[in-house]
Amino acid sequence: MCALRPDAGVEPGVLLVASPMLGDPNFRRTVVYVLDHRPDGSVGVVLNRPSDVTLLDVLPQWFDLASAPRTLFVGGPVETNAALCLAEARAGSHPYGWTEVSGPIGLTDLDTDPGIVERDVHQVRVFAGYAGWGAGQLAGEIADGAWMVFAGHSTDVFADPGGDLWREVLRRQGGTVALLATYPDDPRLN
Repeated sequence: MCALRPDAGVEPGVLLVASPMLGDPNFRRTVVYVLDHRPDGSVGVVLNRPSDVTLLDVLPQWFDLASAPRTLFVGGPVETNAALCLAEARAGSHPYGWTEVSGPIGLTDLDTDPGIVERDVHQVRVFAGYAGWGAGQLAGEIADGAWMVFAGHSTDVFADPGGDLWREVLRRQGGTVALLATYPDDPRLN
């Protein structure tokens, strides 16, 4: 009998939810949306880290299409000077410059004129940087308990950053996993 690899369930569109014990400040209590997962590495964006930078200041042409709060999100610690844009395509459409990630969610080319895609997308969110793992790295981190893998919903990508997406995703898993949502921010103060 062959054991499953720890990253066997990882594929575009799933969520990587940081364990409460994950100490890396880049990923503390984060929810990462997986964009790509291959034997040579994985890429995703952190969904729950809005920055104080408004899109009006850095990509004003995309401001009107962006979902609230219309800020640049911190997608991860890799290539923070580069931007990725996730968009939700309207049913039956395939927007120009859009590449499907999972279902209606895809990457949109930020060099595309937003006027060309505005009728084909519901909303967009722009991320500075991304999270990346080399070959076997993510599988090792999952095996070590740093990440939990759950099905993602398209609404997760555009969740209100005023909420607590990390806790919400854990709660909806039910059972003992849902109990992790009650883990204190600083267990030393508990």
